[in-house]
Amino acid sequence: MSTTLIVSATHAEAAHLGARANVLVTGIGKVRAAMAVTRRLERGDYTRVINIGTAGALHDHHSGLFVPSAVVEHDISAAALTAIGHDTADRWEFDDGDGTVLATGDTFVTDPVHRAQLAERADLVDMEGAAIAQVCAHYRIPLTLVKAVSDQADDSAMEWPQVVDAAARQLADWVRTVDGAAT
Repeated sequence: MSTTLIVSATHAEAAHLGARANVLVTGIGKVRAAMAVTRRLERGDYTRVINIGTAGALHDHHSGLFVPSAVVEHDISAAALTAIGHDTADRWEFDDGDGTVLATGDTFVTDPVHRAQLAERADLVDMEGAAIAQVCAHYRIPLTLVKAVSDQADDSAMEWPQVVDAAARQLADWVRTVDGAAT
């Protein structure tokens, strides 16, 4: 039997999933996401994880829904840590993605300079995706990331409470289309 775990950082992002959905709300940030997903995977028999959530667009032309092909942890340097003898990953790739790259870090991105730096290596930014990817890789559980653009990773990010419901509807529609049994 296939059991899908749907992971969301907030209740607001998962608000339109059906009552039958197997949803884990982790809280915001990498540490909370990693802890919650680890606990759930250790207790359950899951064959797939879908991480739904909102993301800031790092390029002005990005809007709508994305299924990233890769996620990078932008606030850690695997190259530097590996150079001093600590082999560390900071990028995970997915075969079922659309070609976009998601950057994950614990900073709520609103600064234009930070946005421009991140845009050199990614299309979108969130605060949980890489942590969930690392946990799923450890447990060898397939992961799909699904992100709805909620802002342009600038001052508009502060309007997240007003736009999250529309994003949550898009995310729930995607889940119903791809994994109808999960809703």
